[in-house]
Amino acid sequence: MIDPPYKIFETERLFLRPVEEKDAAFLIKILNSEKWLLNIGDRNVHTIEVAKKYIEERITTQYQKLGFGNYLVSAKETGAEMGVCGLYARPGLDTIDIGFAFFPEYENQGFGFEAASILIQAAKEDFHLQKLCAITIPSNIASQKLINKLGLEYLKTIKIDGDNEELMYYEIDL
Repeated sequence: MIDPPYKIFETERLFLRPVEEKDAAFLIKILNSEKWLLNIGDRNVHTIEVAKKYIEERITTQYQKLGFGNYLVSAKETGAEMGVCGLYARPGLDTIDIGFAFFPEYENQGFGFEAASILIQAAKEDFHLQKLCAITIPSNIASQKLINKLGLEYLKTIKIDGDNEELMYYEIDL
């Protein structure tokens, strides 16, 4: 379980809170959504038991180590769980990565920009990071547009160990 002092963020339209064990069913849904599988890849999380283990090993552990991680994004007005946005320590990257994924019904409405913007601000002001990166596959044009809108600059193409796919790599100094 992730308890305070981990920050919860609020924007004009959104709440962002740490993903917790109670979110296992939500995590299964987002990790197996069509766009996640296409643009990010299969995490092999298909049962509540595996989702809880994933949360414990990959999400809670990072919160305990760094104080930030994967945030569930929900609508203030309705409480609807819209997607995730987070600051991730990824194997193969020297810089903390900002990432996001939303269900299709919440795309193209500025929610990704709103959520990622508050986390960029927190990365600088609350977590005292000097820079952030973002990665995406070349075919994910929507992600590239959002990354650019957030102010990250494309630097190069990279490959992460154990992954054959080339990724576009962006950075921003905070």
